[in-house]
Amino acid sequence: MNISSKSEIKRKALIAATIELVNNHGFHATPMSKIAKIAGVSAGTIYLYFENKQDLVNQVYLEVKAAFTSFAFRNYDESMSVEKGFEIIWKNIAEFKLQEVEEAYFLSQCDNTPIVDEPGRQEGLKHLQPLLDLWEKGQEQGIIKQVSPYSLYAFSIYPVAFLMNMQQRGVYQLTPEHIEDAYKMAWHSIKN
Repeated sequence: MNISSKSEIKRKALIAATIELVNNHGFHATPMSKIAKIAGVSAGTIYLYFENKQDLVNQVYLEVKAAFTSFAFRNYDESMSVEKGFEIIWKNIAEFKLQEVEEAYFLSQCDNTPIVDEPGRQEGLKHLQPLLDLWEKGQEQGIIKQVSPYSLYAFSIYPVAFLMNMQQRGVYQLTPEHIEDAYKMAWHSIKN
């Protein structure tokens, strides 16, 4: 194994440990020493990859956000109709949240707490640009309600996180029929 492979393995271990600890204990109860211990590296090793805890969390957030959006926009083409494009993106997001539970929960934590700084948040927002562009196109065509992208996200995308959490708690099982119903509700919440 070459040095860059070992280096990448350590970095990935630090990322996985950060996700696990933030998900289970929160940002403030996740010291760098514990991240290093879970990752199986020395505490000093973290600083070879990240400046400090905030840099670590920001970078983990951006990497997970990039993986999330790569998954969300697969099979999407901006030449599609607004409705078809939204359906593909929405169902990809639902699939990601149900398959990549730890990463999805980490993103949810980042969205709902101030653990990611504002520059990191703004950088993460850039990953959603194709969805924002689709909504803008839909608004220009009179298909999507003339409300802020934050409202569109809150009413159409964010409920998937709630459903995922209910499934994780064992109080609700998302079947393909439930996913289809949830998609239709999401679409009807934003369309004119």
